[in-house]
Amino acid sequence: MESTELSQIITITEKAAQKVGEFMKQEGKDNLYLRVYVSGGGCSGLSYGMGFEEKAEEDDHIIEQNGVKVLIDGYSQRYLKGANIDYIESLMGAGFKINNPNVTKSCSCGHSFNTD
Repeated sequence: MESTELSQIITITEKAAQKVGEFMKQEGKDNLYLRVYVSGGGCSGLSYGMGFEEKAEEDDHIIEQNGVKVLIDGYSQRYLKGANIDYIESLMGAGFKINNPNVTKSCSCGHSFNTD
């Protein structure tokens, strides 16, 4: 388990952090970690995932920004370096958006990507 400066891996906007806090309250807990990860799948090869965890794993990097503790496993770190997590609200819907400078190809729906 390693603690790292967030700017070295990812950033999370204030709006996204606020939404994470709201979702934690809905879960009835305010001391959870937000896990952000990359897994194989989707039409472009890789997909993002997010979820709450109560504790960190041994290979996790723990990052804190805007009051949110983020966990990133060793595998996902290389794909997320320099990425930004935001929360978008529009007429078409609302949700988290990961802006990732490492992406070289993504599918039209925006849920999967590749870094070549």
